[in-house]
Amino acid sequence: MSLNTFGRVLRVTTWGESHGPAIGAVIDGCPPGIEVSEADIQPWLDKRRPGASRFTTQRRESDQVRILSGTFEGRTTGTPISLLIENEDPRSKDYSDVSKAYRPGHADYTYDAKYGFRDWRGGGRSSARETAVRVAAGAVARLIVPDVSIRGYLVELGGDAIDREAFDAESIDSNPLNCPDPAAAVRWERKIDEARKAGSSLGAIVECVADGVPAGWGAPIYGKLDAELAAAMMSINAAKGVEIGDGFAAARLRGEDNADAMRAGPTFLSNHAGGILGGISSGQPVVVRVAFKPTSSILTPVPTIDSDGQETEIVTKGRHDPCVGIRAVQVVEAMMALVLADQMLLHRAQCG
Repeated sequence: MSLNTFGRVLRVTTWGESHGPAIGAVIDGCPPGIEVSEADIQPWLDKRRPGASRFTTQRRESDQVRILSGTFEGRTTGTPISLLIENEDPRSKDYSDVSKAYRPGHADYTYDAKYGFRDWRGGGRSSARETAVRVAAGAVARLIVPDVSIRGYLVELGGDAIDREAFDAESIDSNPLNCPDPAAAVRWERKIDEARKAGSSLGAIVECVADGVPAGWGAPIYGKLDAELAAAMMSINAAKGVEIGDGFAAARLRGEDNADAMRAGPTFLSNHAGGILGGISSGQPVVVRVAFKPTSSILTPVPTIDSDGQETEIVTKGRHDPCVGIRAVQVVEAMMALVLADQMLLHRAQCG
């Protein structure tokens, strides 16, 4: 089982490799009659596009999306929607040194262990290049749940967290780091520049909030909304941890402090649960945080072995993000949209 498809009613299959001719996605289960065009998808891809600032990979990709099927006269037909993004600027020769040696932190060794060989050109299928088509599919998912607003941003970079008291939503789009704290954005730019000059990289934490999710989405036990979100977020490259609501901090609270007290309305006096109770949305904002490890492709020499088992050292050349969390913001938003759209369709199927 290759497991390149996710979702239950809204099913998305992605395909393609980092240095192949193109990458793409097939969306099946989208309701008919939804207005959609390439112009609805492109702005989200532009936000994730590589080479947009000095803080991201300098690989030059326009990431222009094409809709190949599933629409007619500007509306979805209910048939599979096929999306295509061509790879315009692969540079496979940058990876010739890693064709035998394994890059620590990457999937090189595990792909070899599983399949017996691997596509070493930029990591092939394991490359974060694949996430571009997730963002495209997520743009379609947003149209399925138009009353839900989804917003992602960085809350921590290189161990330096934002000041929640200084949170400014309007500043997220005004700096290249998707940072809601202007002062933190200035500090982070300096930290990234220092890491890049040192041949290293930094990790980050992305927070994503979905407003407008009604109560009732998700299912008990094995179809929990938070479990679906956690699985979706952990499928993103370099993701190493997921929190819902207060997450691990909830373990340090007393019961009366952690409980989200209710009043008539109903209204909640807090949102420690992150908008999900018993695996079902409560009507409050759904809050997810995803921790991303530092980029594994770095210029600092790292001990490794080659495919013959011989010890060696490796330096990963090429064009890489010094902090993958920056462009992961749009991917986290896309996965949130895809899960919520799928859960809406599931809820409608069971409860009408």
